[in-house]
Amino acid sequence: MVEMSVAGIALDASSRTPIVLLRDPSGRRQVPIWIDQTQAHNIMAGLQGDAPPRPLSHDLMASLLTAGGLELERVIVHAIEDSTFHAVLKLRSDQDPSQEETLDDDPDDPLQVDARPSDAIALAVRTGSSIWMLEEVVAEASIAVDAEADAEDQSAFNRFVDDLSPAALVRHLRKRGELDEPSEE
Repeated sequence: MVEMSVAGIALDASSRTPIVLLRDPSGRRQVPIWIDQTQAHNIMAGLQGDAPPRPLSHDLMASLLTAGGLELERVIVHAIEDSTFHAVLKLRSDQDPSQEETLDDDPDDPLQVDARPSDAIALAVRTGSSIWMLEEVVAEASIAVDAEADAEDQSAFNRFVDDLSPAALVRHLRKRGELDEPSEE
């Protein structure tokens, strides 16, 4: 299993659908999970630590766990089937300190609850719980992240923008045919 962290929320360029990005500890792999707008809002609110005037659903869930003497030990994203991720909440009872911690995926465990990954992640960020993913899922769904190459590209773009003047931009756009020549009226 690989412990993942929430790298952020992005938007799919073509569909404008939010994506939660989970990153491995090395920062080399990222797993995108498409979610809906509401879930993106819930995850962002949890990441930012915003305290809404009234509890959101995931704040309520966290409060219910506490009231019931349970703690969210970890979230486990354990499968991907037909482009759909599957997760479980691993809970620990406050009343049973002898309960052993395991990373197994026993569906008969009474302290394991099936959940959508987006709900599980939103709850995990509110409770400070860890997010884990089976290595097979990471291997199947991850995209490579090259932080060094991204930093070089960002640096090159920043230099380009710093050196750019309005006149140079107009010349460049005219050269590419994206800007009409001024008329002599």
